[in-house]
Amino acid sequence: MSGKAIIIVLLSVVLACSAGARITDPGSIVGWGVQVVDSNGPGEVVSVSAGSLHSLALKPDGSIVGWGDNCCGQATPPDGNDFVAVAAGGYHSLALRSDGTVVGWGSNECGQAIVPEGDDFIAIAAGCLYSLAIRSDGTIVGWGDDSFGQATPPDGGGFVSIAAGWSHSLALRSDGTIVGWGNDDFGQATPPGGIYTAIAAGEHHSLAIKADGSIVGWGDNEFYQAIPPAGSDFIAIGAGADFSTALSSDGSIVCWGNNAYGRTTEPAGNDFVAIDTGYYHSIAIRSDGSIVSWGDSEDGLLNAPHGNDFVAIDAGDQHSLALKSDGTIITWGNDISGQSILPEGHYVAIAAGNEHNLALRYDGTIIGWGVNHFGEATVLGWDKFMAIDAGRHYSVALLYDNSIYGWGDPHADVANPPAGDDFVAVVIGPYHGLAITLNGTIVGWGQNQYSQAMAPGGSGFIAVAVGDYHSIALRADGSIVSWGRNKYGQAMAPEGEYIAIAAGCSHSLALRSDGSIVGWGNNEYGQATPPEGNDFVAIAAGHYQSLAIRRGPVDQTVEE
Repeated sequence: MSGKAIIIVLLSVVLACSAGARITDPGSIVGWGVQVVDSNGPGEVVSVSAGSLHSLALKPDGSIVGWGDNCCGQATPPDGNDFVAVAAGGYHSLALRSDGTVVGWGSNECGQAIVPEGDDFIAIAAGCLYSLAIRSDGTIVGWGDDSFGQATPPDGGGFVSIAAGWSHSLALRSDGTIVGWGNDDFGQATPPGGIYTAIAAGEHHSLAIKADGSIVGWGDNEFYQAIPPAGSDFIAIGAGADFSTALSSDGSIVCWGNNAYGRTTEPAGNDFVAIDTGYYHSIAIRSDGSIVSWGDSEDGLLNAPHGNDFVAIDAGDQHSLALKSDGTIITWGNDISGQSILPEGHYVAIAAGNEHNLALRYDGTIIGWGVNHFGEATVLGWDKFMAIDAGRHYSVALLYDNSIYGWGDPHADVANPPAGDDFVAVVIGPYHGLAITLNGTIVGWGQNQYSQAMAPGGSGFIAVAVGDYHSIALRADGSIVSWGRNKYGQAMAPEGEYIAIAAGCSHSLALRSDGSIVGWGNNEYGQATPPEGNDFVAIAAGHYQSLAIRRGPVDQTVEE
């Protein structure tokens, strides 16, 4: 076998074991840690709730699905199929069981997730740092942050509906009148008189539907979010940070207020049956039970991939990439610098840096997008590349002549890879890089305060992965070697035989030959606790989130 053939064979093995590399067995995507993602989607749902940066959906069988920001576990609902309502707050969530009890989870810094005792609750609402519930006798209970009195409801009964905003609350009585309490800086807690059928509380504004189907708004009106559209056929409303939504009786949706990040870009169609609005985004249910989301794409709220035709994944600091079998790319997560913009074209490889991305075309050319302070996302005009990776403010690529080219921050050591023409794989992290040579040895460079760039001796390595200050390497016999910082145990490699590895900020993942995943290291957000199952074919680790491609689920079409 010629030397070039050996390079190709070894490179194919390395790429098959590297995050962001293309695999031959497409599947769906599962994400865990600080961002929860499931590319099969929630499926058919009967109710939705949008929180600050996460969403919840109630399925027909009474179970709950959550997605989006999961920094406090707010998007990881409890097991069970006896739930009848959900409420997503700032960083906590609530659910009402069929037996009248309430369950809370997520952030509890103000006691907002510690629910009151009782089995006589009929409605729930979650605000920023507080919660509300209605008992069967029509009285309201509040708990959590009460700095503006928002968790201290009015005395008496007769209440049939509640709404919890950022720091003010509303309640609808059985006679159609509204009561407000809490923060009233903009008059948002002082409702107008009249008879109403529905209420909604935003950050500093409020909405209500009158008995004739028209909408009334009050409170902060900087972006005209409190000036509703004309009409008398509205059946549901939602109030966000500085925008509003409404559902018409004909099944269409109207939005108004601040349109930053498409918050008021109305989804097409007239088959919607329910809506809810969070702090930055909105959700709607179609008549077929599918979900549509729009608004800010931060923290995995939107654009999360759906389907089972993904062949590669990679995770950056707070965003992720996925490559489909047709060569197109899906991005999701934080988009403050354009890193979640969808590039046009067809590609064979992807790489997610801290805040920028790279993609490799069939013809060996590279494109980049996102943060470009040091030219790290600058498109290269060559057609000589066969592998790519992205770090903090720098990028690297493997050329056809088996040399490595680096670009980006000129003051960063990791942007200056070693010379040579015998490399078959290269990866970089925020501060250091590793490369594998033709004979299976490892070369390291960049910052080395924890010896993370000091490669182990020996040969036979087929894959490498780089975290912030630790490194992992996979041998041909399936064993793992790790080194560098070990504060969270991220460099404490497990025993066994593995086929792929991935390294996040301070956690690590490994894929067994039986399709199961092992995680270790920092598990603050659950990023090192992979889902159960033995049908996974690829893994990737971001800053505090993890991803995997799962083989063979039934494809479900979920419209974005």
